[in-house]
Amino acid sequence: MIDFEKFSKYSKPGPRYTSYPTAVEFNEKFDSNAYVEELKKQDGKKPLSLYFHLPFCRSACYFCGCNVVYTSKEDKKERYIDYLEKEMDLLSKYLDTKREVIQLHFGGGTPTFFSTDQLKRVLDLIEKHFKNFSKDAEISCEIDPRFLTKEQMKLLTERGFNRISFGVQDFEPKVQEAVHRIQSFEVTKNAVDLAREYGIESINIDLIYGLPYQSLESFKRTLDLVLKLDPDRLAVFNYAHVPWMKKTMRKIDETTLPHPSTKLEILKYTIDFFTSNGYKMIGMDHFAKPDDELFKAIEKGELHRNFQGYTTKGGADLIGIGLTSIGEGEDYYVQNLKEMRDYEKALDEGKLPVQRGIKLTRDDLIRKAVIMELMANFKLNIPKIEKEFDINFKEYFKDSLQELKEFEKEELVEINDKEIKVSETGTMLIRNIVMPFDAYLKKIPEKKRVFSKTV
Repeated sequence: MIDFEKFSKYSKPGPRYTSYPTAVEFNEKFDSNAYVEELKKQDGKKPLSLYFHLPFCRSACYFCGCNVVYTSKEDKKERYIDYLEKEMDLLSKYLDTKREVIQLHFGGGTPTFFSTDQLKRVLDLIEKHFKNFSKDAEISCEIDPRFLTKEQMKLLTERGFNRISFGVQDFEPKVQEAVHRIQSFEVTKNAVDLAREYGIESINIDLIYGLPYQSLESFKRTLDLVLKLDPDRLAVFNYAHVPWMKKTMRKIDETTLPHPSTKLEILKYTIDFFTSNGYKMIGMDHFAKPDDELFKAIEKGELHRNFQGYTTKGGADLIGIGLTSIGEGEDYYVQNLKEMRDYEKALDEGKLPVQRGIKLTRDDLIRKAVIMELMANFKLNIPKIEKEFDINFKEYFKDSLQELKEFEKEELVEINDKEIKVSETGTMLIRNIVMPFDAYLKKIPEKKRVFSKTV
């Protein structure tokens, strides 16, 4: 039995570690010139992972933390595609676009808020610039089930899309009303059925716990409905309430948000529910069926984590294209401009639309390896890290290991000379467990940390 009241003490601001260093550390010293230099240095043998940000939505979902542009005007979307073309043209000057592409992901916004013809235009431009797609490339798209037509689904599958991620969050009417996203089970089922009809083999469903009016009982009802959709994967995210960053979140009445102890109960029940219904917990917040490649990867300890979540496609250079997109190389991160006028202005001036980034130090690379391995596989092979970076782990991470003693005492982690292993209960607090390895976090007083709560 877990004492949820006791564990709710771990509810503190902390990163989600989609990167290390986290985006808070990105700075404007890393500009378009710095990015160009990094692109020129890249190993032409390494594969590419492409992320395209398609930022438009018709209206706001109050829980959403993504960079979104609200519009109903078609000319805005057409204009955006013009600028995606300019960005790809520019990238082609510095990036070897003949390199193998092993991943392509459309995120948003709502990618299918673009019409079929507009999506076709985007895909034509991608194929014009990046011709060498791997036969087993992972090609995926995030979809709001309320915006999906047969024509769009037909186009996506004809162009090789093999993974679809549907946003659901919660099926409870009261919760949906509070977050300004009315989406019935029937609408969602129709979208899932359409994807299956067109041969999509991997369907993911996104859920969020910690939303207004959620309780354990209400979330149980959502989970029962989700199981009827029979997804191949699930992502169950902890709601990140950051109203100081996202104005739309200010429309949420904070008194209706569930207590951390309730959120932990929901998470514990969700883990038990899916694992008893044939899914395996993958990383911090994902689940997959046993025949899914994510499941196989975690069995081998080969799971990776990036800005798109968990993946088996490691070792690629991530190229972010479009407004606010993030890219990642071996020792840098880069992020595009967030305001449309700035994005367009940079491209009109013949510059890559970079807002900020960071060049990683040796210490960053060591800590990144440790944090990402624990986040992805819930265990760390200590001799492997020592060999890779030529360090004495115990000496290098003396302070971190001291901080971990509290978690060891609570039986959330096991530590010996060979490995750090997170317990089943510890997986629910994995963000807290890796925070002692974050050198930047130590410099920020807890009261000044601008992250969502870990629980």
